[in-house]
Amino acid sequence: MAKRDYYDVLGINRDASADEIKKAYRRLAMKHHPDRNPDSKDSGEKFKELSEAYEVLSDAQKRTAYDRHGHAGVDPSMGGAGAQGFDGFSDAFSDIFGDIFGGGGGRGGRSNVYRGADLRYNLEISLEEAARGADKTIRIPTVEECGTCHGNGAKPGTHPQTCPTCGGAGQVRIQQGFFSIQQTCPKCHGSGRYVSTPCTSCGGAGRVKSNKTLEVKIPAGIDEGMRLRHAGHGEPGVNGGPAGDLYVEIHIRPHSVFQRQGDDLHCEMPVSFAVAALGGEIEIPTLEGMARLKIPHETQSGKVFRLRGKGIRNVRSHHHGDLMCHVVVETPVRLTERQKELLREFEEVSSSDAERHNPKAKSWMDKVKDFFAT
Repeated sequence: MAKRDYYDVLGINRDASADEIKKAYRRLAMKHHPDRNPDSKDSGEKFKELSEAYEVLSDAQKRTAYDRHGHAGVDPSMGGAGAQGFDGFSDAFSDIFGDIFGGGGGRGGRSNVYRGADLRYNLEISLEEAARGADKTIRIPTVEECGTCHGNGAKPGTHPQTCPTCGGAGQVRIQQGFFSIQQTCPKCHGSGRYVSTPCTSCGGAGRVKSNKTLEVKIPAGIDEGMRLRHAGHGEPGVNGGPAGDLYVEIHIRPHSVFQRQGDDLHCEMPVSFAVAALGGEIEIPTLEGMARLKIPHETQSGKVFRLRGKGIRNVRSHHHGDLMCHVVVETPVRLTERQKELLREFEEVSSSDAERHNPKAKSWMDKVKDFFAT
């Protein structure tokens, strides 16, 4: 069967750049690799065709020969530019296959420098601290350089040796068929060094667990679930890599009086039967202290009074929310005989003109009668 045009195999134009060629090959190679398609009978042939096309078009000299003479220009049996053989073929793909299979990558290996992991710390604060802001001191777990071996992982009096498996490169080449793959060395885990006599304090890791103290500034208005980022206070990096970040996640303890909804505060306000009926003035709590609220006469249970600006200041806009006071008319308990007598008299007088004095009860009873009449 005649070979397909290499540009068609990779799905690219003839003027494609080297970067476009590489991207096209990576995409198709990951799609058609036999290891990813164990049930496909033709994935091996497709992958071989893709690899052959990339091996030619990724090499400037071979690509020029192919553009001028077609397949004959790169056929080794005809003295073409493709007479490089399998060694050159494997080198041409080491970068690609290292990425596909998670290996170390190109010639000479990659730098084994890694950023440290991010950490999360759950910090519980009071509603007052969330509203006004606060300075908190926390202790977080961390790792630091071992004081015994000074970070090299070797027992005092000994030194780390060059890894015998990778020769200090940190990577090894694994042959798979006609091409090879570079992967992180399994013995030294990419460091290029091997500790034959580990430090007894750190077990050869060069680092030990510790705790550190950190000051955290809580901004006024912070809300439940918000996070504060402290750059560089996460786990240390590997082989000189940068440290990760610390994220302090805020959790607000339930309050005995207030419930928070965004920047607004809500509270229940018990009111006596007499004050609700006749009106009056009561004291209510706010985060800044006590405030006085005028209750109009004939106030019903469930009525909400809004005190503007008595909520929590928004952490971003600095606009204050409101305090919402929910009236709860309290039924008196432990009544004296005199109180009971007065209430019976009051009920008798009220029931004589129920439509006027208890309009909600009268309306509700009318609805009940209509319901049963239908």
